[in-house]
Amino acid sequence: MPLELWAGPECTVNRLGDTYHDQLESSQFVEDPLHLERLAGLGISRMRFPLLWERTETSRGQRDWRWSDTALAQLSALKVEPIVGLLHHGSGPAWTNLLDPALAPLLANYAGAVAERYPYITDWTPVNEPLTTARFSGLYGFWYPHRSDDASFVRALLNQIYATVGAMKAVRRINPHARLVQTEDLGFATSSPSLAYQAKFENLRRWLSFDLLTGRVDRRHGLWRYLRKAGASEYELDALCDEPCPPDIFGVNSYITSERHLDERIWIYPPQLVGGNKRHRYADVEAVRVNGSFAGGFEARLRETCERYGGPVAITEVHLGCRREEQLRWLHQAWAAASTVRDEGRDVRAVTCWATLGTFDWNSLVTRRDGHYEPGLWDLSSTPPRETALAGMARHLSSGKTPDHPVLGGPGWWQRETRLIYGPQGEVEALPVSGRPLLITGATGTLGKAFARICEARGLAYQLLSRADMDIADPVSVEVALQRWQPWAVVNTAGFVRVDDAERDGARQWRENAVGPGVLAGACAQHDIRLLAFSSDLVFDGAKTQPYIETDTPQPLNAYGRAKHEAERRVLAAAPRALMVRSAAFFGPWDAHNFVTTGLQALRRGEPWTMAHDQAVSPTYVPDLVHSSLDLLVDGERGIWHLANQGSASWSGLACMAAEVAGLETRLIQPVPGMTLGQLAARPRFSALGSARGNVMPTLQSGLERYMTEAVSGAAEATGCAEPVVAEEAL
Repeated sequence: MPLELWAGPECTVNRLGDTYHDQLESSQFVEDPLHLERLAGLGISRMRFPLLWERTETSRGQRDWRWSDTALAQLSALKVEPIVGLLHHGSGPAWTNLLDPALAPLLANYAGAVAERYPYITDWTPVNEPLTTARFSGLYGFWYPHRSDDASFVRALLNQIYATVGAMKAVRRINPHARLVQTEDLGFATSSPSLAYQAKFENLRRWLSFDLLTGRVDRRHGLWRYLRKAGASEYELDALCDEPCPPDIFGVNSYITSERHLDERIWIYPPQLVGGNKRHRYADVEAVRVNGSFAGGFEARLRETCERYGGPVAITEVHLGCRREEQLRWLHQAWAAASTVRDEGRDVRAVTCWATLGTFDWNSLVTRRDGHYEPGLWDLSSTPPRETALAGMARHLSSGKTPDHPVLGGPGWWQRETRLIYGPQGEVEALPVSGRPLLITGATGTLGKAFARICEARGLAYQLLSRADMDIADPVSVEVALQRWQPWAVVNTAGFVRVDDAERDGARQWRENAVGPGVLAGACAQHDIRLLAFSSDLVFDGAKTQPYIETDTPQPLNAYGRAKHEAERRVLAAAPRALMVRSAAFFGPWDAHNFVTTGLQALRRGEPWTMAHDQAVSPTYVPDLVHSSLDLLVDGERGIWHLANQGSASWSGLACMAAEVAGLETRLIQPVPGMTLGQLAARPRFSALGSARGNVMPTLQSGLERYMTEAVSGAAEATGCAEPVVAEEAL
């Protein structure tokens, strides 16, 4: 049998105090029956199906089967086998919790009811990642019942293990052939020499879910004394040895941020990363940020699981919250790792595309409800959900084809030297950025420079071109450049940007803003090169009172807008697969001359800031524009997209917003009619942009807040989320 592709939606239902954070509710997975068709369309053989206890048992003994009846019948018709999950980082309905002695029999009772209703279901995951849930709920205090001690951790873990055993017994009374597909995060810990004992403890602890289920935790086990000291009885540990419930498939979950490094050099780390045990204070950091050597990743975790237990394994979650090309690389490397270990003769069954609809608030480990969304194989910011490049790759994998996306030629951020943000430990391993480049025109402009900067941070090979390198209006120059650099895509940021001067210098601005984009588009189409081009909100006349969307008819009022409209027509006629982005009113942290920067500087000097009050626009934070444009380009999007930060304001309103975020008084901001500012070109009274294709950009308020931080730091690239440090008992 070939390596299988599985999939599933992120389905955590974790409790915070008396409230529940339900990923399925956030993604509306249950409400949209087309989601199952979308997953089946990937070519998957199995789906991790969330028939969750908290969602189904609405009150004691009262269960609502309406969705599961319909969904499981639909899944059967789609010829996809379910792997039914009952508890996913949850603590059960409100009348129980992870420390409740009744948790195991209550879950077993629910599992039996599920099996009675659906006796044909073979594959089960009664409890997802018991150890991880016990750590987050009983040791770190993140989730309910918010405890931070070893006794609570051990009790939460054992209750989940016994709940798993009881659930499988209940299921197998109805279906003796039922299989346990047990999942766990197997993150590995490294350390500086003095903390080797703590790393050894954590590396043994990570196996506890599997060790307990397989009956390995006897008196010779390295954690027997720890478990007993933390409240586990000899009887309950012995009982698991006497009647083990070994997984039929060991589900290996591996996240780059789960690989940890323990370091006594606490002075080089931020205080929030420093914790300790009863013997030492130390920093607990993502290993990828400090270890010179590469993390073991999927290959290492699969091999050691096979060697430890000897049974079939599968990668049961592959997801990374990052930019699209990195998500593609992560999935590609997971599949390659599984294939490699399988080719060595080990029984590797499948790779699972996880969080197919994305995740909500996992940047805070789901401890807050901020609405922070990370797309997956589909992007829910569009209606209907929009496929990302990950879905296309998944189809390639399931059909046995080799993925060929151009970005796969480069290393992931976890393999580049820029991953190291603290003094590296050991010899540094790093891969250079490689692969076919992006060509970026407009080397002297704000947008071109921003693309180059962000491509550098994202590990995308690029060439930033001046007009001397490639004159987009000269077919010969364009052909020479394309032949020389062999790009997979071109980002055209070149153009004539002075709106009022365009009224005087018509021939020049027409050549740069209309003719050149058309010439470049024709050449890209001829060579099958993707093209990202830019237009403007000034293609509209301002007659509307609601934001303009992509299908609204352009009616430009000035020469600049007419040239941009003509560029849209020429580009899409010559290259129908081109991505044409309309945007507006750039401001950003790296351009000292943008209107927000200069205006705030004036206020700080005690000078007035004069802005129009009768022209409404959608100001656009440049890093957001570049990141979103690149994501859409990687996804293979085409046609016209509106990309501007969500929200609109008059120019004077924007000045007031910026001043308030900067902590400055607004009394020096002078709202005036636009006609008094000496504007030669006519401006629309209202040119705010909205989108019918997807709200992929953050809000204007968010953009301004990040501008204030990033203009000072000079860096708009986000870093990874570190797991908070807590004190815990060492071996």
